[in-house]
Amino acid sequence: MSHSPSDFSAFIEDFWDRKILPTLTEYIQIPCLSVAFDPAWETSGQLERARRLASDWLKAHAEPDWRLHDLKLPGKTPLILVEIPGQGEQTALLYGHLDKQPAMEGWREGLGPWQPVIEGEKLYGRGGADDGYALFAAVAAAKALRHKGIPHARLLLLIEFSEESGSPDLPAYLDALAEAMGEVDLVIALDSGAGDYQRLWATTSLRGMLSLILTVRTLKEAVHSGIASGLVPESFAIARQLLDRLEDAASGHVKLAELHAPIPPIRLEQAKAAAAILGSRPIEGLHPLPGLKPLADDPVELLLNNTWRPALCVVGQEGLPEIPQAGNVMRAYTALKLSFRLPPTVSCASAKAAIEAALQRDPPYGAQVQVRFEAEGDGWEAPPPADWLLAACDEASRALYGHPAAHLGLGASIPFMSFLGRRFPAAQFLITGVLGPGSNAHGPNEFLHLPYAKKLTACIAHVLAAHAQAV
Repeated sequence: MSHSPSDFSAFIEDFWDRKILPTLTEYIQIPCLSVAFDPAWETSGQLERARRLASDWLKAHAEPDWRLHDLKLPGKTPLILVEIPGQGEQTALLYGHLDKQPAMEGWREGLGPWQPVIEGEKLYGRGGADDGYALFAAVAAAKALRHKGIPHARLLLLIEFSEESGSPDLPAYLDALAEAMGEVDLVIALDSGAGDYQRLWATTSLRGMLSLILTVRTLKEAVHSGIASGLVPESFAIARQLLDRLEDAASGHVKLAELHAPIPPIRLEQAKAAAAILGSRPIEGLHPLPGLKPLADDPVELLLNNTWRPALCVVGQEGLPEIPQAGNVMRAYTALKLSFRLPPTVSCASAKAAIEAALQRDPPYGAQVQVRFEAEGDGWEAPPPADWLLAACDEASRALYGHPAAHLGLGASIPFMSFLGRRFPAAQFLITGVLGPGSNAHGPNEFLHLPYAKKLTACIAHVLAAHAQAV
């Protein structure tokens, strides 16, 4: 059946306004922190509140032939799976999550993490954009297809509750649901970013993530700096030397060859195309202080830095007192938390080996150097897209936004993507989302751009319709 992507707009606009927004604003009020930020999540009951809200809404809006699996494995966060019958033997999986990041300081006056506020085109509050809207948008897309009488393949709507902690509970559920889910040949994940609000953006790759604690000890206990300085090395100075083994501080270049990977030609071309669209806007969206210079002048190099090159950030410390409590003391130790972003095709295992070898080789002055790895998650690169998927994305983007679709890697990490890639190696992937400029997921003043989200919902409906025709 022939259709235009804009054919879905009226139904989706109405469904969003009447059926989604009231419940999405209610969801924003729930402080349903992910397990890494709320170890007592089972007793606090906030994830359960979010699960119950979603389950009740689904029961109210599911079509009669939809099947809802509202699951809770022992000791695991919940998971919701909706089975929607379709034509043919193929299956499309649509993914989202309902756990949240912590509140974070810095919300401007009149806003708050658990306080939904609509200002113009934006819905403010924690979790609306990352990623509470996904469940509702997926349902709206499926219902729009049903409303217009347009065929689609069998659909699976999968909503998890531990993504912000690295999806530790997802593998167990996918194992338990393997028979019910069967093979999947299209994965649509609604948990990614957008370079602007003027087109559909498809995420082509994600960087890996690896964090560790570097601890340098020189003394059994802190001593008077006037007595010790000049006689024994200072722990922070040794930590600086060790950091110099990992990174060129002047350029930000990571020195370890094992942490680099070749950039595929198609990703270079996509970065050039995205840079032509975005220019300096990725920098401007970070709100740099006046006069701050970026790490490169070329927008293409900046995008490649952010998507296909390793980077190091020092994100925490221990052993340095707050300034008001800092006396003239040589401290006994310095501990730094380091966070690496890795190219999509570099494994955490190989990176860990190279980092540990560099930090523990020949410690300066014989200091005690300890390396303790913490969180990790491999990156991911999308398989080559099928012609029908590229065409469907472009058709939807032109019809709904007025501009062609764009394709770009994401500098962040989404650990479940590498897992889904391994679980469904033959599937096509469309990774997209609403996290555009200023949306500030994980930070203060997070917002969902409502017109963009509504159009994205229609884009997903069109892609699902094209998927059914392609198979």
